[in-house]
Amino acid sequence: MTATLDLWPIGNCQVSSLVDRRGRFVWACVPRVDGDPLFCSLLDANPPAAEGAPGFWEIDLEDCAETTQHYIRNTPVLVTRHDDGRGNVVEVTDFCPRFTRNGRMYRPVAFVRIVRPISGSPRIRVRLRPARDWGAHAAARTRGSNHIRYILAESVQRLTTDAPIGWIEDERLFRVERPLHFFFGPDESFSDDVRHATEQMLDLTIASWRRWVRGLATPVEWQEAVIRAAIALKLCQHEETGAIVAALTTSIPEHADSGRNWDYRYCWIRDAYYTVQALNRLGALDVLEGYLEYLRNIVDNARGGHVQPLYGVGGEALLPEREAPALDGYRGMGPVRVGNQAYEQIQHDAYGQIVLSNVQAFFDQRLYRVAGLEDFTALEPIGERAWAMHDKPDAGLWELRTRAHVHTYSAAMCWAACDRLANAAEALGLEDRRAFWQARADAIREKIERSAWREGTGRISATFDGDDLDASLIQLLDLRFLQPADPRFHGTLVSVEEGLRRGSHMLRYATEDDFGLPETAFNVCTFWLIEALNATGRIADARALFEEMLGRRTGAGLLSEDIDPVTGELWGNYPQTYSLVGLINCAVLLSKPWSSVR
Repeated sequence: MTATLDLWPIGNCQVSSLVDRRGRFVWACVPRVDGDPLFCSLLDANPPAAEGAPGFWEIDLEDCAETTQHYIRNTPVLVTRHDDGRGNVVEVTDFCPRFTRNGRMYRPVAFVRIVRPISGSPRIRVRLRPARDWGAHAAARTRGSNHIRYILAESVQRLTTDAPIGWIEDERLFRVERPLHFFFGPDESFSDDVRHATEQMLDLTIASWRRWVRGLATPVEWQEAVIRAAIALKLCQHEETGAIVAALTTSIPEHADSGRNWDYRYCWIRDAYYTVQALNRLGALDVLEGYLEYLRNIVDNARGGHVQPLYGVGGEALLPEREAPALDGYRGMGPVRVGNQAYEQIQHDAYGQIVLSNVQAFFDQRLYRVAGLEDFTALEPIGERAWAMHDKPDAGLWELRTRAHVHTYSAAMCWAACDRLANAAEALGLEDRRAFWQARADAIREKIERSAWREGTGRISATFDGDDLDASLIQLLDLRFLQPADPRFHGTLVSVEEGLRRGSHMLRYATEDDFGLPETAFNVCTFWLIEALNATGRIADARALFEEMLGRRTGAGLLSEDIDPVTGELWGNYPQTYSLVGLINCAVLLSKPWSSVR
């Protein structure tokens, strides 16, 4: 398998970094996931070690012959082992501190690296070259006795270390004879012993992540894959606000030279809904509770009006799209985009996803804050918008930029908004409101069944005004709009599989869009197919396809958005929440029960 996009995320739900197969930090944004990247060589055509090129952090063993990597079990703490083949070996442990301190979560804008000599007399070179202004400039620096300050666009980062500062500045080779500690964080005096403090941070961070994983209700099969996906999804949450970003990166194209380069470092209402749905299946209620707080603020600010498809991680509504000319793009395939113009689009499925994300809170007694009448009252205007917009054109979930249709998926999500509001009303004992919302749900259902069904082809169309195939139609099963035994679903599934399946992978659609014909498959659509195969009795096929998808993961156990169905190469932003959601959902559905091994 080709896995060019083979990167290892570390993070603490405030900041994150992607580490490449040579152990270099090639992507990281500060002061949060949608900020200016201080490490940006992932999107720079210049090799990271090029003379003067900024945007990376490399700890390189002299004459290194082999590099291997692994995560410390049940954590995003990465260990990279460098071996020159002649007995000189070092290990580098990378992490972002995250643990409870003084009654709250300590998650600084900081990256820690610990270098340990394992054998021989290894010599290393440290190249720390932060960038600013989207790769346009190297960060200016000043030096102290045991630290270097790097002046970024909106902040100053300080490297505190017990390694020789002059050798770091000069990027010279030097021998490693004892563990070396690097804390790259806020421009604050590091009053503690850097060795003791960073080693303690490592122990506390490992313990914190293992406690979180210990609370997951994992399936008995594929546990390692599920745990790794769950940790990555957790890293995609900006814990301060509860927002969940679609991916940690921007502008990794959907396929080579496609121009389909988008900034995914924002919170899509749709993607976040799928993320909390998957983590709910594992019992990760902290992600749900954080996201619901974020979502309640979005709903309050909308005041019953239009809800955007996406927002900034701080709830920002304006996300204007521009290009960063200093960066050439992933493997030279620009443009590099900052912001996402999709915030201006009309996407009616968001109303359903808001209600679907919230409805569990009316039933789940485990939550710190169980939803009540005031929450139901706040959600009803969202239901009103769903009712008003269910048969109106929108850009659809694939965010077409130059055309609009009445999309069946969007209409079905509007139906789900009304249907689940009826459920919430019933839980609160509000019989009149239950009947009101159920009547609206029934009316939308009748409209969809009348407008989207195509007798001639025996399937449901992806739009009301055509006879289109779209992988999102499979989601009518997950929404409980259709049942597995319904002949209408069977006919639709057969048509979608025949029209969109390419070997072991599923396209979103097979018609031209704003950028021509799509060339890569969309990973979550393949997982949707696996779910449908399992639900319709093709269990062996579902398991075989799932195992194949697991084999497509990177060394870090993760997936990006897209895959070339011929070569197996991963494309698109990474790690992609949609794809990891699909992995978790399928593992839970397909796994044998715990009772079978007890």
